Amino acid sequence: MFERFTVAAREVVTRARDEAIELGAPLIGTEHLLLALLDDRATAAYPVLTTAGISHDGVRAALRRGAAGPAGLLSAEDADALRTIGIDLDAVLARIGETFGADALQPPAPRTGRFGRTSSARRFSPRARKAMGLALREAIRLGDKHIDDRHILLGLLRGECGATRILEDQGVPAEQLRAALRHPGERAA
Repeated sequence: MFERFTVAAREVVTRARDEAIELGAPLIGTEHLLLALLDDRATAAYPVLTTAGISHDGVRAALRRGAAGPAGLLSAEDADALRTIGIDLDAVLARIGETFGADALQPPAPRTGRFGRTSSARRFSPRARKAMGLALREAIRLGDKHIDDRHILLGLLRGECGATRILEDQGVPAEQLRAALRHPGERAA
């Protein structure tokens, strides 16, 4: 599938990996793909997102607010699920920090490979993999021979995931963006 990606789409994937590494995430999630699409080098997705009022800084701030622990150890969904059974995740994380030290929940340092290089490779989360598969379906549905950043955004918008929750929290429904991507001359907001 990756051979069908345009240069712009490949750059989105690379930037998503870089975002995940910078944020200390163990996997590349849909939210990292969204952050990567909020780069002005994303040819079709960037103007649609920014016209709708979505910004890179706004998504990063939402991620920081929504991270339920160090390096986003648990999602906001996980915290909500625990809350429903009477577990206060913030109290649990604070207690772990008191007992084992402030860095007890930090991910381990990158391992050195066979040739002395550290591995920064990341894998996609299941939802991000699904979004990439949906990007291929969107390209096929639209009759396009290649997958570009517009298809990646359309793939993200087809499911319930971290990226769509962030967009909804910022007041931009996924369907509004889908319509703007289907009709590029129209405004998303």
